[in-house]
This record gives sequence, structure tokens and C-alpha cells, in this order.
Amino acid sequence: MPFSLSGSNGIAFLVSAGIVYEIIAKDVSSPQTAELNALTRAPTLMKWVHVGQAEAVLMVTIAAVIDKQHRNAIIAGGVLAAVITEFEYLHAKQSGLQNPGLPTEQHNALLGPVEGGAVGGATAAMVSGVL
Repeated sequence: MPFSLSGSNGIAFLVSAGIVYEIIAKDVSSPQTAELNALTRAPTLMKWVHVGQAEAVLMVTIAAVIDKQHRNAIIAGGVLAAVITEFEYLHAKQSGLQNPGLPTEQHNALLGPVEGGAVGGATAAMVSGVL
């Protein structure tokens, strides 16, 4: 069937483009940051990956229940994405612990992570004002 400019193809086009952007953003941001800051993030990293996966299972399940026609594809896509993400974070954690480099965060016991070594944001300003 040739490509047409119908409403459904427009939606499919946007979904395809959007998922490419989401995958690249996920891979560049979160696992990379986890690897660079593994020495401080490792103790809780996989807990939060698994919390996210639990949320994803809920969303994929709801979608599969709502859209019976595409149920198998919805489940297959969700399972594949969860498996890929699990391995990415396991690799990021292992690599960051084995080869620690220069972290992108500095931690302050009172304020928590501080990006780039400088305190910023509304919360930090409020805490500073109180101190």
C-alpha cells in the first residue's frame, strides 16, 4: 500500500518521529548521567529504574486492554523497551563503578545533588534563606 497523506498516516508519522526523539533523549540523558555519577547514584539507581518499569507496565497494560486489535504489538513493544532499558542501566551502573570519571554532580549533605558545583533553583534559594 503506497504512502498517503491521510489522517491516520499523519498520526503514524508523528508517533514514529516522536518515539525516535524519546529514545535518543532517554539514551543520552539518563543512562549517561547514571554512568558519570555511579559512585553516588548506584545505591538507588536500579530501584528507580524498576519503579519506572512498574509505571510502564501499568500504562502498557491499560493500552493493551483498551486496544484489543493491537494488543500483541503494544505488549511486544513495551517488553522490548523494558528489557533494553534494564540492560542500558545495568551497563551504565557497572561501567560507572568500574571506571569512575569526573562526575557531573557534587553532593551537599543538606541540599543533595548540586549541578555543576553551584547551588541553583528555587529550593536551594529557600534553604539558603532559612540558613
